[in-house]
Amino acid sequence: MDVKVTTLAGKDAGKVTLADEIFGLEPREDILQRVVRWQLAKRQQGTHQTKGRADISRTGAKMYRQKGTGRARHSSARAPQFRGGGKAHGPVSRSHAIDLPKKVRALGLKHALSAKAKASALIVIDDLVVNEIKTRALVDSFAKLGLTNVLMIGGAEIDQNFRRAAANIPNVDVLPIQGINVYDILRRGTLVLSKSAIEALEERFK
Repeated sequence: MDVKVTTLAGKDAGKVTLADEIFGLEPREDILQRVVRWQLAKRQQGTHQTKGRADISRTGAKMYRQKGTGRARHSSARAPQFRGGGKAHGPVSRSHAIDLPKKVRALGLKHALSAKAKASALIVIDDLVVNEIKTRALVDSFAKLGLTNVLMIGGAEIDQNFRRAAANIPNVDVLPIQGINVYDILRRGTLVLSKSAIEALEERFK
């Protein structure tokens, strides 16, 4: 699959051939759903917790005698039905992470890339580099390229001038190739890859 390469200024910079085994698959929604669910579950903190009756600092002595009072039979004041007692079946600290095979995760990334390529929402830029930290100039460049909601993937290291210039632009995410993931690809309308990012992806899935 041949794709046109452009510069940030919108000028033609030749063509690049994308591997069909990475960018030419028929996207499967079930695989994408599994990977996104795995990602979101893994990043949940799971630090929510309430105190159960075993965690309450309160006497465990029997409240009053068993018989003869005409009232219900109660024992500990730490029971959930009493004010100040422990919470019944409350949330506890736990991991929300689920298991997903590495091969399915890798396949999900390929299908996400293929989905963007099939939808013509994939743009290749020669290099994500700017000479000075000017957000206004970068906004103008994005306007020429028609980029409003975009994920930009660079090489192993992102140019610091580019990262800082793009930091305050809404709906624009910038990640190094190590941070590429299915959720961020799907949540943005357009995917922009640098030539070095494409080389790293092809090396990764070779």
